[in-house]
Amino acid sequence: MSVAELKERHVAATATVNALRERLKEKRQLLLDTDVATYARSHGKTAISFSPTDLVCCRTLQGHTGKVYSLDWTQERNRIVSASQDGRFIVWNALTSQKTHATKLPCAYVMTCAFSPNGQSVACGGLDSACSIFNLNSQVDRDGNIPASRILTGHKGYVSCCQYIPDQESHLITSSGDQTCGLWDVTTGQRISVFGGEFPSGHTSDVLSVSVNTCNSRMFVSGSCDATARLWDTRIASRAVRTYYGHSGDVNTVKFFPDGQRFGTGSDDGTCRLFDMRTGHQLQIYSQQPGENDEVPSVKSIAFSISGRLLFAGYSNGDCYVWDTLMAEVVLNLGSLQNSHEGTISCLGLSSDGSALCTGSYDKKLKIWAFGGHREVI
Repeated sequence: MSVAELKERHVAATATVNALRERLKEKRQLLLDTDVATYARSHGKTAISFSPTDLVCCRTLQGHTGKVYSLDWTQERNRIVSASQDGRFIVWNALTSQKTHATKLPCAYVMTCAFSPNGQSVACGGLDSACSIFNLNSQVDRDGNIPASRILTGHKGYVSCCQYIPDQESHLITSSGDQTCGLWDVTTGQRISVFGGEFPSGHTSDVLSVSVNTCNSRMFVSGSCDATARLWDTRIASRAVRTYYGHSGDVNTVKFFPDGQRFGTGSDDGTCRLFDMRTGHQLQIYSQQPGENDEVPSVKSIAFSISGRLLFAGYSNGDCYVWDTLMAEVVLNLGSLQNSHEGTISCLGLSSDGSALCTGSYDKKLKIWAFGGHREVI
């Protein structure tokens, strides 16, 4: 078969796939009688009034020399850990902007970091296909770095995301470029379960993000380059509980809604989506208008406010939208404010009490945003 014939077949196959996608999209729309915003408007609801003074940048954390890829808050809300392309993780005092720990990691390209539930340990993963655990109370070495107390090995691709199970100090979930997620016992260093891989209901491409359900810690959701999100039960590794469709690009980020019954996703297709965990229905799409040349910036990270009324989304073009989840309207763009980032918003997270938002960027900085009003809403 000639190269021209192969190209012709490829074009035909691509057209068939796209046609099937459109038919599937139409079928899903027919099954849904409404979405959240349409229902809310029919009952007289209106979007939250939000002004630039309601969310103000109060601190800028500087210290990384490379792009910031990941951040996490401790439960007591006054400390943040960040991981960067510079190969270091830094623990910050969010109230004073001071660094309490700065450690060079075994892998120079770090993609993810997470605090343990008690805030005494930090987990980091990256291109070395391992997840390293650091006890913050350990003695530093001659170079001032904390040695890894445990290195979790077993993945065959980069570690893209990690999160501790909220009510279990010793258990950690990871996602990887090897198309799987893993459940680990941090105490022993053993991998307890593998989710996906050779199992037919697993992801078919790199897994980029995981989120553990804080209301039911046996359940977690994963997002992948296969444009799907999948729900898993830690007791049943052999199959995904449910697969969620709708995106047309990589699912870069997933996050459970505060009630544990829904979750949000963010994708390279430029949209955020809200899914019902039990039914699998897509409840709402949060999408912005295309920019110049019809280019839509990808969504890199999302987080919900404590009440779930607000969705914070960081984009590749430096925008950080605050969405009203009920009305599907943007009520504020942090990227348009005076003290905004100068690069892609790669990560963001809310403090445990919901009083502050932290954003991390390719501009090597982190920023802490404090809420001025609307405390009864968020």
